Formats: sequence, C-alpha cells, structure tokens
Amino acid sequence: MIRQLTQADDPAVQQLIRQKPAENLFIIGDVEAFGYEEDFQTLWGEFDDDGKLQAVLLKYEENFIPFSLGAFDAKGFATIMNSSESFTFLSGLKEIVSQIEPYLTVQPTSKREFYYAKCTHSELLVKRVDDEVKKVTLEEIPQLVDLLTSIPEFHNSQTTIENKKRNMEKGVSRSYYFEEDGKMVSTASTTAENSLSAMIVGVATDAHYKRKGYATRCLNQLCLDILAEGKELCLFYDNPEAGKIYKRLGFEDIGFWSMNTFK
Repeated sequence: MIRQLTQADDPAVQQLIRQKPAENLFIIGDVEAFGYEEDFQTLWGEFDDDGKLQAVLLKYEENFIPFSLGAFDAKGFATIMNSSESFTFLSGLKEIVSQIEPYLTVQPTSKREFYYAKCTHSELLVKRVDDEVKKVTLEEIPQLVDLLTSIPEFHNSQTTIENKKRNMEKGVSRSYYFEEDGKMVSTASTTAENSLSAMIVGVATDAHYKRKGYATRCLNQLCLDILAEGKELCLFYDNPEAGKIYKRLGFEDIGFWSMNTFK
C-alpha cells in the first residue's frame, strides 16, 4: 500500500532513511528542514502487509527522489509521478530509478549518470590542521563566487552570492579556500548538509595555480572537519581522474546517481 506520509510517520521514515545516510542525503536534509506539511514538499510511503515502511518517495518542488532498501512498488511510484502537474526531475540511485523509468508516460529530455562515492572514515586523510587552508566567511563569499565563475566547468552552475550566503547562514553549506598572491585560488565546499551527512561540491582551482595540491589540501581539511562531527561525506563525479584523487582520500564508490530531466 502506498499513501502520503505525515508527521506521525516520521519515526518510521527516519528508521528507514538513516540506514543509508550518504545515499539519502537529500531526503534526510529536506525532511529535517521542511517536514511533511509544506506545500512544495510531499512524501509518500509504501507499507508491507505488516504495516512496515519499505520505500519512500520525496517530491521537493518539481524533483522526485525515491528510496528503498529492497523490492518496492515501482509502478505505484511512477503512477504518482505521472499524475503530477509539476514533474521536471527524477533523480536517485540508479538501481532504484531504473525500476521506475519503464512505467513513466513521458520520456526524459536528458539523462545523466554520475559515479556516487562516500567517505565514512579519516584513515587516509592527512591528520593535521592546515593553517594555510581557511574557512570562507560571509564577507568572503563574493571572492568565492568570482573564483568559481572564472572556471569553465562552473560556467553553467547556478552559484550566486545570494544563494551562497543563504545556505551558509542556514548551516547547510560551508567552504574552504587556499590563498596565494593575495587572492583566493582554490576551494572546496559542502552542500545539503544535515545531521548525518554532507555532499562535497565546488572543488576547484584557478587555472594558473593548478597541480600544486591546493584543492586536495582544501578537500582534506573539509573532510576532516565534517567527519569529526560524525557525518558521512558523499560526492558525485564523472571524471575518472578526479575519482582517483577522491579515492586517495578515502572515498569509495557506492553506485551511480541518475539525473533525468523531463522538460
């Protein structure tokens, strides 16, 4: 049986999604931030014959994210999506999303897949405070945005001073940087931070300062701090060379993340 979830279902939801904190980073964060009563967010759950929750489907604005630890009613979840008036994105672990796709009545206009990796330990990190790696303050956000927007692979991102400030103030994002010649030249950030996990994003270096290990140092310090708080780290990547760097720091591939766009 599939039905819409309410606050009364939260203990069952938490029991399910917290078994995989990194894999459920977005669902955990959205439930913590917005709960079950907001107009822009809805959750459905599938229950077995004994009334145990076995799968959830989150709709945040126009984006659907499903999760289950095992078999689930993929056709039932697809029926919910097909009947939605605002359905633009379907994203999630590939093995879950791929079960829903055959039942959708529309085809995606674009499909992307990324390696999904997580880190739960600091054994491979350099365990020392790097005094040259600094944490970005609210006042330094314009410099951070200038650095990111100067780098080709970030030209199509939606990064702005306003959303960076908002996310930092909410505590769902933090950024570190390395400075040389009096300017910010390398950085690494988190996004979608919640009580159990955080996603690494925005790992970048000015083209004139590459191959000096600055991004790795920023990432190392960021990972140390997040892991010390008892959180799991995760990230997407599609460049195998970048993947080698992440794996040297202790990240392990846990599957693929699918991003399907329908408009």
